[in-house]
Amino acid sequence: MTSWIIGLVLAAGIGLSLGLMGGGGSVLALPVLVYVMGVPPKSAIAMTLVIVGVVSLLGLIPHWKAGNVNLKTAVVFGVATMLGTFTGAKIATLPVVTEAFQMMLFAVVMVLAAGFMIYRSSRPSQRDDPLALYPKPICRYCWLWLLTEGLLVGMLTGLVGVGGGFAIVPALVLLAKVPMKQAIGTSLLIIIANSITGFLGYLGHVSLDWHLMISFIFAASLGTIPGAYLARYVSAQKLQKAFGYFLLAVATFVLIQNRQSFQPNPSQKPTPAVAVRR
Repeated sequence: MTSWIIGLVLAAGIGLSLGLMGGGGSVLALPVLVYVMGVPPKSAIAMTLVIVGVVSLLGLIPHWKAGNVNLKTAVVFGVATMLGTFTGAKIATLPVVTEAFQMMLFAVVMVLAAGFMIYRSSRPSQRDDPLALYPKPICRYCWLWLLTEGLLVGMLTGLVGVGGGFAIVPALVLLAKVPMKQAIGTSLLIIIANSITGFLGYLGHVSLDWHLMISFIFAASLGTIPGAYLARYVSAQKLQKAFGYFLLAVATFVLIQNRQSFQPNPSQKPTPAVAVRR
């Protein structure tokens, strides 16, 4: 019971960070579900996809009302990401893909995301430019680059449950030539579609705690309300930098928890050599 209360408080904290920064906080849903609420990683990833999808839906509403969603681009890019997400989810359900590997991959993604946030917030010229660290494309074949990235981002979403907005937004701006405001709104629609597709890939292969999932979503949604209010008074740059370091700390914790995946299994004894008679 205590872990549930702590987990729901942390869920509200995730919602608070989403309200303050407009995104990024949902990446913490997976470690909270696994290490606080004791949900097995594969089940937690499937549940995270639902949580990310619902939170993205809440964020999509104001963008949709403002006309900042490019449906045509969402369909073209979304088809590639959805295919990648479903494939990634199906790969994740294979016995060869261990939970430790998925958590390690998740930690690596967190480190990369944290590095982007810290670097951008530390350089004044980069603070308002989410494209600063994104490689410049060879736009002779931009549509191919766009579809390729969509597949890769989708597979990552299916494997570890992250939304991938930090990669989708730059791709939409640089490759699809979508204005920044439209790119943010369109990315939310794509993330929702990816979450649904990835969840369908896991459905039937993992056990799901629907009560916990709904409670988590409700707590996170409540947290976005004070977060949106406090965003008027808190420096976005300082907050982003602090959150980046917090992500690094969580990623380090996940890596330490799964360090045994690098070590040989002590229960597996070496096979004794068989003498060959001549």
